[in-house]
Amino acid sequence: MSKNSNTTPADVQNLLGSDRPPRWWQRTTTWIAVAAVALAAGGYVYWQSQQSAKAAPVYITEAMKKGDITLSVAANGTLQPTRSVNIGSELSGTVKRVLVDVNDRIKAGQVLVELDTAKLQDQVTQARAGLASAQAQLAQAVATTKEARATFSRYEEVSRLSGGKVPSATELDSAKAALERAVAAEAAAQAAINEARATLSTNETNLSKASIRSPINGVVLSRSVDPGNAVAASLQAVTLFAVAEDLTQLKLDVAVDEADVGNVKVDQKATFTVSAFPARRYPATIQRVAFGSTKTDNVVTYTTTLNVDNTDLSLRPGMTAAATIVAKEAKGVLVVPNTALRFSPASTGAGAAAASGGGILSKLMPRPPGNARPKTAGSDRRGGGARQIWVLENGQPVAKAIKTGISDGRNTEVTGEGLSEGMAVITEQRSSGAGQ
Repeated sequence: MSKNSNTTPADVQNLLGSDRPPRWWQRTTTWIAVAAVALAAGGYVYWQSQQSAKAAPVYITEAMKKGDITLSVAANGTLQPTRSVNIGSELSGTVKRVLVDVNDRIKAGQVLVELDTAKLQDQVTQARAGLASAQAQLAQAVATTKEARATFSRYEEVSRLSGGKVPSATELDSAKAALERAVAAEAAAQAAINEARATLSTNETNLSKASIRSPINGVVLSRSVDPGNAVAASLQAVTLFAVAEDLTQLKLDVAVDEADVGNVKVDQKATFTVSAFPARRYPATIQRVAFGSTKTDNVVTYTTTLNVDNTDLSLRPGMTAAATIVAKEAKGVLVVPNTALRFSPASTGAGAAAASGGGILSKLMPRPPGNARPKTAGSDRRGGGARQIWVLENGQPVAKAIKTGISDGRNTEVTGEGLSEGMAVITEQRSSGAGQ
């Protein structure tokens, strides 16, 4: 017994043999498994942090700045002379001579065209002969009247001296009637003279109109007649020349859309370009904005007339012009991009956190309906025209109430409390992983 009580662990190990398996904490596979689990847990934590970072919103901003802004209205139109005249012929006939050509400068009263006057001259000669005949008939009527008046006076004197015995009443009445007929014949002869004079005057006027003269000083724009042409003016005056009074002053008639006409006023400044000189901008001033509208293809426009200085004569009537009318100007005002007026954050910070993280448990939890998300400020613009922009402060979007002014299509004038130059105005929102 005493021999057994002195047995050592080494003796026990020798008794059991060397093929006994080691304990679990002594096994290599156990520690490899533990290391793999720890590595996987660390990777998951890292992956989840990266996903959270990617889900965080990134705001694209642009600094609010001061500057000048212009509200302009674009319109197209055609250049025209301030005053133009179409010169024609009131007479029918054959063109004998044409004395001017296109681009010639002419003066008022200058002869431009002469018609063949042979027939007109004959008509004048005939009218003069008719007047002379009427004058002769008048002289004859005057003599007859004198004779009838003398005869009637003699009969009255004889009747007075004879106490009414001679001449007879019948003879006295006949003498009186003869006098009245002579007076009437004299009046008719006088009327015939007036008629003959009117006919002569008409024929002389027609003869003078055979020489077609310019009514104004100007420049010949077009010519549509040559010697030998027959002119038929029986129905309407035939246009032979188009004459512009003064090409150093032109007018530009442009069609302004009905949506823009409220911003267009008399005396506003404008500029325009023409295809002949695309790099040159010509100045102009609004002279008139028509109240009457023009409707073309269901588009309503209003004709607006601009005064144009053409002292160098580089512009020509009929050129098509693209005009820009300066309706309003604001200098040294705060302006923001128009994209900032349309921006509204997609979600609040809390909403972003809820959507981007929370672990596996949060992914397993039921989500509220899509329409349960609260509205962001500015999403409802029915507040009587109130507007707002979002600025970035301490990394978070903050709404600023504003009042908008004029816009040039890219930038808009803004005013409001708390606005200052250099503010980071948000124009767009992206996720941090959008560019990856």
